[in-house]
Amino acid sequence: MPATLVDLTHQVTTAMPVYPGDPAVLLEPALTTATAGVNVLALHLGSQSGTHVDAPYHVDVTWPTLDGLPLERFAGPAVVADLRGLEPRTAITPGLLAPALERAAEGTVLLLATGWARHWGTDTYLAHPSLTPAAAEAIVAAGVRTVGVDALSVDPTPAPGPGDPAVAALLADLTDEHDHATADEPSLAAHRVLLGAPGGGVIAENLTDLRPLLAAQEAGLPVEVSLFPLRLVAADGAPVRAVARLG
Repeated sequence: MPATLVDLTHQVTTAMPVYPGDPAVLLEPALTTATAGVNVLALHLGSQSGTHVDAPYHVDVTWPTLDGLPLERFAGPAVVADLRGLEPRTAITPGLLAPALERAAEGTVLLLATGWARHWGTDTYLAHPSLTPAAAEAIVAAGVRTVGVDALSVDPTPAPGPGDPAVAALLADLTDEHDHATADEPSLAAHRVLLGAPGGGVIAENLTDLRPLLAAQEAGLPVEVSLFPLRLVAADGAPVRAVARLG
C-alpha cells in the first residue's frame, strides 16, 4: 500500500492571522504578464508567519540561528500526543504527555495535537493550550529536539488587547510607569527550555489538522514529518511547508 502525504501547512494569504505584534502578511503582484511578460509576486511577511519553525536564536541572541542547525532537526519519525478536548488556556503537564513520551526517542519529532487548528482565524485561536515549563523539560529529557503544535505557540499567547487605541495606549503607559509585568504578557518559558536543549532545539507552530496522523498512529502505521524551512541567513525562524508521510 503506497504511503500517503498529508499537508500540514496553512495557506499564506494577505491579512492571514499572525502572532500579536508580528508583521502583517501582504501578497501583491510585482510584475504581470500584461506589463512585463511574466507574473512575479511580491511578498511581505515575518519570519514567524503562518506555519513556521523557531530556531534557538528566536529567544536568545547567543543561541544558534536557523542556518546553524543540522537538517536532521527538521525531519524524522513522529509521535503524536493526543491532547484534544482540553479547555482554552489549559496547561499541558508532563502527565498529559507521558503516553507519547514513552514512545519517543532521540530523533523523534513530537507533535502536539490540541485540535486548535479548527479555531484558525478566530479570537479563540489565541486561547490555545500551552506547555508548562516542566512539560518542556520532560520533552527534552526524553531526547526530543523537535516539537510541533497545531496552535499559535507552545507558550500562552496574550489575550486580545483593548479595541480602543486610546485605551491600549493608556494601559501601556501605566505598565511602563509601574514597571511590572501584566497577567497578559507572554511567557516564553517553554520556548527557552525546548530551544535551549543541548545541541539546539526546533519548534514548529501553526500546523494544521493533525487528526489524520493520530488515526495512522492508532492504526499502527509509521508517521514521518518534514518541516524544512526557507534557507534564511542568521534567522530566528522561517515559514515551512510541513508535510507528513503516513505508511
